[in-house]
Amino acid sequence: MPECVLVVEDDTVLALSMEQTLIEAGVKSVYSCASTEEAVNHLREKRPDAVIIDIHLADADDGYVIAEIVSLLSPRSPRIVFSTGSPKEIPASVAKLGKILEKPYQPEELLAAIEGKPKGILKRLISSSN
Repeated sequence: MPECVLVVEDDTVLALSMEQTLIEAGVKSVYSCASTEEAVNHLREKRPDAVIIDIHLADADDGYVIAEIVSLLSPRSPRIVFSTGSPKEIPASVAKLGKILEKPYQPEELLAAIEGKPKGILKRLISSSN
């Protein structure tokens, strides 16, 4: 399980739910941001082990920018997980940067995605695409 996770989600209820799931699973530090600007500022100060990004944020209609910045941070960039209700809208060049979770998803699917271990529906989707 990662030690530090950044959640970029503008739906407060969903962000709090993700935070709770992550903390209960053993993540030591969880930070939440509701906008692209907040996320970029946070990434300047801290280096999370994983970043969960809502694709459609209130201040920008693509979380892709955040994913691209995260992928350039260092040779050991954080694991990226996209959280979206529209997975087909993610360009292939961006989708290859991380895992994609289609909303709504179960807490165990979120945990599997940040750990890199697909389970449940996510495992079936990955298996059927190979």
